[in-house]
Amino acid sequence: MASAQPLDTPRKGPQNALGETELIWMMALLMALQAFGIDAMLPALDDMAVSLAVEGNDRQFVIGVYLLTAGIGALWPGALADRFGRRPILLGSIAVYIALSLASALATSYDALIAIRAAQGFFGAGIVALPPAIIRDRVGGDKMARMMSLIFVIFLMVPAIAPSIGELILLVADWRAIFAAMALQGILVGAWVYFRLPESLAPENRQEIRPLAIARNMGSALSMPSVVGYIFGSSLVFGALFGFINSSQQLISETFGAADIFPIVFGICAGSMALASWSNSRIVERFGARRVSHTALFAFIVVASLQVYFAFQPNETLWQFVPLMAINMMLLGFIGSNFGAIAMNPFFSIAGAASSAHGFVRMTTASLLGGAIGYAFDGTARPLALALLAAGIVCLLLVLFSEKGKLFGPPDAALGPTKMRNM
Repeated sequence: MASAQPLDTPRKGPQNALGETELIWMMALLMALQAFGIDAMLPALDDMAVSLAVEGNDRQFVIGVYLLTAGIGALWPGALADRFGRRPILLGSIAVYIALSLASALATSYDALIAIRAAQGFFGAGIVALPPAIIRDRVGGDKMARMMSLIFVIFLMVPAIAPSIGELILLVADWRAIFAAMALQGILVGAWVYFRLPESLAPENRQEIRPLAIARNMGSALSMPSVVGYIFGSSLVFGALFGFINSSQQLISETFGAADIFPIVFGICAGSMALASWSNSRIVERFGARRVSHTALFAFIVVASLQVYFAFQPNETLWQFVPLMAINMMLLGFIGSNFGAIAMNPFFSIAGAASSAHGFVRMTTASLLGGAIGYAFDGTARPLALALLAAGIVCLLLVLFSEKGKLFGPPDAALGPTKMRNM
């Protein structure tokens, strides 16, 4: 790999210290911009379909295309951030998010809305791709897993309450107002970042923009045997989760006839992930990211097996479906942040490129798989249940590959710049 290229430029932005607590909240609410832009509109899909003449499962594209292009777009922010710094690229991504949220509110056709959402996902990808790199600039190992878990606690509060917020907006306005609310949130978080976030990339770790070097950095981040299973494994289990998000409104409203309590049901499931992330932040430095996430993965497979069993029973009820879905989403809370921290740990000096490469694989794979699962909705929970089980089993096989067949490894020490080789 190309060595880091030092630049004799001072760090830009606010120079006063940003504490750990404020950093965690800031990174979480940055990532939550994307979550709100997906989950707040779930209750509005029917209204949107009527307003823009959308038929059947096609209504899901307004979510699926955003997730897909956000994954593809994740390739560019990290490489630029490794050269120019985290701060300017992040602020640019926020500005795009705000502008295209307003453009979405003004769309007059479904095709135009899909095109705007595609652009928003691609050019605003930095709001999700860069926070892990900013955290990795500061800490590594199981401490990074703990901080990412706390970020996910706050981040996952948004999916838990976003459908209820969307429902409240629909009581006083139409679906377009949800996009205006997205823009307002972007303005508030963007101002916070502008005034409080200093540059975290050390001058000596800045990389020249050389396409071959960037390609090598990203290739290394995706091909190292010890992490490849975690990258692709998490892509699969989160793809199954995206399948639930894509089809949740139809599944809960049509299959189980619970349209009136959809925000509550969705909030229960999403809230369970936040609870798991908080629990993970309390235990991960003691037991280690590997032990916690490997245990959760085995439990995920067991629960998914039960979901398949009930899905193939006649007349599955909402209250058979919801507890099992909530438990598996809780287990994903233990899997996601830990897998991400394990995969990022070897890449201190190229954290931006690594974060982008991992985000690209994770988001594109998950969005394509989630879109396929959602579009396979047949009026039952069977496609989702089968996908959850298959994703869990293949994920386990991939992790076994990365760990050379040995699971439940010990805790990792935090790796900093003095212990990390340049790539």
